Amino acid sequence: MGIVAAVAGIYLVILVLLWAMQERIIFPAPKAALPDPVQTLGYGERVELTMRDGTRLAGWFLAAQSGEGRPTPALLWFYGNGENIAAIWPIIRDFRPPHAALLVLDYPGYGGSGGRATEAHMYEAADLAYEALVQRPCVDPHRIYVYGRSLGSAAATHIAASHDVAGMILESPFTSARAMAARHYRIFPQALVRVRLDNLARIKQIHSPTLIVHGSADVLVPIEMSKELAASAAGPVEFVMIEGSDHNETYDLGANAYREKLAAFVK
Repeated sequence: MGIVAAVAGIYLVILVLLWAMQERIIFPAPKAALPDPVQTLGYGERVELTMRDGTRLAGWFLAAQSGEGRPTPALLWFYGNGENIAAIWPIIRDFRPPHAALLVLDYPGYGGSGGRATEAHMYEAADLAYEALVQRPCVDPHRIYVYGRSLGSAAATHIAASHDVAGMILESPFTSARAMAARHYRIFPQALVRVRLDNLARIKQIHSPTLIVHGSADVLVPIEMSKELAASAAGPVEFVMIEGSDHNETYDLGANAYREKLAAFVK
């Protein structure tokens, strides 16, 4: 009985810790100084946005490389949970459609941004980024596309469900936080999960065209989640499977075919 009581006590302690710390687990918030885009890429500008509580957010705005003076499409980029601009700038450089502008913002608590990473704060930051992009004179506000990878897919579906977008790209998206917990933490009750990150509920409200990209060998977020999202979408969906790709290999294994597909989608 003593052993059983000890195990039960440890289990309860773990439950309490998971309840209290789940946002820290979901949002590890790696810090890093925001690189200067001009020094790093040779073009672009730093942007700073301010949240309602005064938190300052840092990011990049990159104008289209070929606009000929006319307003261009634009891509709002949301990265994964363990990333920041300092870590992924080579991917942004290589995969951004050259004919479109791009805005990427470090989430609250991430990279060069201040504040604390939470689901609500991520959505507020996403809303600020969208409004900042729409107000750019060089951007066509009717051709805003939103891209979200992994955790960033929740920010992308939030924007697409609540703002006017021309299209949405989801890379390695999950259905919801609760579904992810059920897959990776089966010994704990799903009711413990208070973070929603509910892509499945939101994609049923999104009528804009959607491109979903997923690796066939993804063991972190199974490809079945993307297929469920595609089947539930209210709008037209194109599904692209990257054969043999795990969760973090999509850019490498997708290579030029993925890059060209992304550029073709952002018309």
